[in-house]
Amino acid sequence: MVIAGRKKSIAFFIALGAGLILVILTLYIGWVLLDWRKGILLFLGILMVMFIVAGVVLNTIFLVREIRRNAQHDAFINAVTHELKTPVASIRLYLQTLQTHVVDEAKRNEFYAIMLQDSDRLLNTIEQVLRTGRMGLSGAKPNRTRLDLNALIEECLLSSAQLHQLPADALHFTPGPAYTIFGDREEIGAAISNLIDNAVKYSGKTPRISVHTQLADERNVCVRVRDQGPGIEKTELTRIFGRFYRVPGQLASRVKGTGLGLFIVRSVAKRHGGRAWAESEGAGRGSTFVLQLPIAK
Repeated sequence: MVIAGRKKSIAFFIALGAGLILVILTLYIGWVLLDWRKGILLFLGILMVMFIVAGVVLNTIFLVREIRRNAQHDAFINAVTHELKTPVASIRLYLQTLQTHVVDEAKRNEFYAIMLQDSDRLLNTIEQVLRTGRMGLSGAKPNRTRLDLNALIEECLLSSAQLHQLPADALHFTPGPAYTIFGDREEIGAAISNLIDNAVKYSGKTPRISVHTQLADERNVCVRVRDQGPGIEKTELTRIFGRFYRVPGQLASRVKGTGLGLFIVRSVAKRHGGRAWAESEGAGRGSTFVLQLPIAK
């Protein structure tokens, strides 16, 4: 788990500091009490300096990592707070309107539809956080079954179209041959949905998302999700799959999200013996996200 990993890191650096102190004491005793030869003392002195320099460098790296991690945690908390508070406030407002005003049937049905959308958004945020926690449990294993990949993608596309209220031409699926994979339906469905939702969020008001499947080799199949969004700088292509990480900039601040979607995608891929990566030619040229999974034998 994340907490256990951080405890191990802290314990390592405490042990490193204790080791450096032990080296210094050993050299001091040797210099003052044992009167070792100058050559041996010189060698041990150089060794001590190297240990101290290495310790300072490692501790600096550790502190920088902790500062970045804390900043990401703060951004995550702010994002989750917003993602939870906004739909709750919206649902509450419509309920108060229905309670205090006489509303005709058509308007009431419109309010119900909006509240259902907000509740779906709320449930999706909660599920993202819970799924991330489950990914961190070392003993949690996927519940594998044989899955029709094309059928699963079509379900995810339909769900995303309903969630984001997209027009019929916003999502385009080009299925390859009927591929069967062996994996956890809930986890793989979540990974594909996250890729589609991510593409929709970063595509602006008129999203045009294309999804297709193709063989990577005789053992693996790829799901490729292509958008026409702002693109990704090459330096960010690997970092965007980190936990809580969001690409810096004005666009990221306007796009709703928790920074967990792509982390879940890569975690699901690893748990199923596959991998995930992103491709982009740079800013303004769109992005392609690829989920590679083994084909069932």
